[in-house]
Amino acid sequence: MTDREDESADHYDDEAEACGWHGPAVAFSLASMYVEAGQTILDIGVGTGLGSMPFHEAGLRVIGMDISDDMLDACRKKECAARLVRHDLTVTPYPFGDASCDHAVSTGVFQFFEDLEPVFREAGRILQNGGVFVFVTGDRNPEEEATVVVSAECTGTGSPVTMYRHTVDEVNGWLEGNGFRLIDTLEFTVWMDAARSLRFPARAYLAQKGTAPVIRTSTG
Repeated sequence: MTDREDESADHYDDEAEACGWHGPAVAFSLASMYVEAGQTILDIGVGTGLGSMPFHEAGLRVIGMDISDDMLDACRKKECAARLVRHDLTVTPYPFGDASCDHAVSTGVFQFFEDLEPVFREAGRILQNGGVFVFVTGDRNPEEEATVVVSAECTGTGSPVTMYRHTVDEVNGWLEGNGFRLIDTLEFTVWMDAARSLRFPARAYLAQKGTAPVIRTSTG
């Protein structure tokens, strides 16, 4: 998964499928018992809507935010989001009110952030108490390098792209500092090419705003 500002939205989903991109499915599996139909979920870096689709299909109202008009247009065609907002994720505050969303998700953009604290601060402001924040980051052990340079051959953009990996302790520190309690994490592999020769280690996180757990279970 490469820098989406330089990618063609028309080919993004095809490339994701060819590389075996499982981030949306992993994220939804972690969050599914905490969300309910009719609730709102903010997709931070919605792209073409891949990360939102499982939540849309589960009956949640998706609000998507992304900087790319092309990505937003591709997402709009899928009709998986109730509202789409063009906004640069590096610019805070985000254009949403305090406690205005039930949950938040982000599956394909955090690997481009060296420092996630501002994003987590905004998520903590926007989510209601008890809401969950499920997201994917590049993963590393403390002794490993944080920066990964992906070659032009793999990015498909004609130029290399710098990506970042974070440790569990780093991520947990940002979460706790912004009012979240870490519930669970799950490691998985992201393949950077269709041949699946270049592995990028990833981790999905599930965190909940506030200290009192609000666990939602199926009644069916």
